[in-house]
Amino acid sequence: MHDTESGGVPATPLEGAPEFAARSPLQLFWRRLRGDRVALLALAFIVLLVIAAIAAPLIVKLVGARPPNDQATKYLDSFGTPTGPNDHNIFGVDPLGRDVFSRVLYGARVSLEVAIVATALSVALGVTVGMIAGYYRGWVDTLLSRFIDVLLAFPILLLALGLASACSLGNGCLGGTIKPGLTVVIFVIAFVNWTYIARIIRGQVLSLREKEFVEAARSLGASNSRIIFREILPNLVAPIIVYTTLIIPTNVLFEAALSFLGVGVQPPDASWGAMLADATPIFDTAWWYMVFPGTALLLTVLAFNLLGDGLQDALNPRAGKS
Repeated sequence: MHDTESGGVPATPLEGAPEFAARSPLQLFWRRLRGDRVALLALAFIVLLVIAAIAAPLIVKLVGARPPNDQATKYLDSFGTPTGPNDHNIFGVDPLGRDVFSRVLYGARVSLEVAIVATALSVALGVTVGMIAGYYRGWVDTLLSRFIDVLLAFPILLLALGLASACSLGNGCLGGTIKPGLTVVIFVIAFVNWTYIARIIRGQVLSLREKEFVEAARSLGASNSRIIFREILPNLVAPIIVYTTLIIPTNVLFEAALSFLGVGVQPPDASWGAMLADATPIFDTAWWYMVFPGTALLLTVLAFNLLGDGLQDALNPRAGKS
């Protein structure tokens, strides 16, 4: 045997010994996520749902369905009752003779549009407020935290109903900036949901601002804005991704609830919540009108929640084991 410390021939690795290549954080994340079959299945469903929502007009034509607002009384029976699934309408029709398949598909479009845009706005506002409160602390943190507490003290659904009703009248809210329609729904959902992520980000920033790399940047004369955006914000990417994925299904349900109560998406636009509201009185005679949009809503919310759990485990495996 050669002594490597005394200038001898350096030792060579044993034949057949495994070689460990350094993996980037992205590669480690993908490796963990790839091992979670439930999360991958949820991701596949969400991708297909997004594609179906974007390509809704094309899919409707390909399957030979009618446009979502096309009323055809010939598909109602002699008593005016809608007919169930058949060769012409695979999901049946609603009380106005409209194709339920088309309306479920276009309803996915509306739900995803509202949920994603509202989530983006609420996350942007929540992250900004959370970072400011957590970094500056003192009276700034106290003022912002108390404001968040006041908003959280209101019953969320009642607050949303009040805002949606007020903004749906006349020229809307904020001097006509928020106009009746989808804009109102997006504004209301974003306004009532940003507080949750603001609290989470504030707690993360309170911990990060005491870390050595932040102290080092501060000692080198870095400005507060540079520390916030160059040092702290990159370390918040993982929780932002996870909580964004979990907020989206909440907003899908919120949109459905507002539409169900009549202050969300307005006719003739298709909405899963509005369809469920219309289907409730006639469930005994037209079960399909509630089952199909209800199933679409259930699967969408479930898929986003499962994906969020999978992302959390992949980005923070220690939290998943605890």
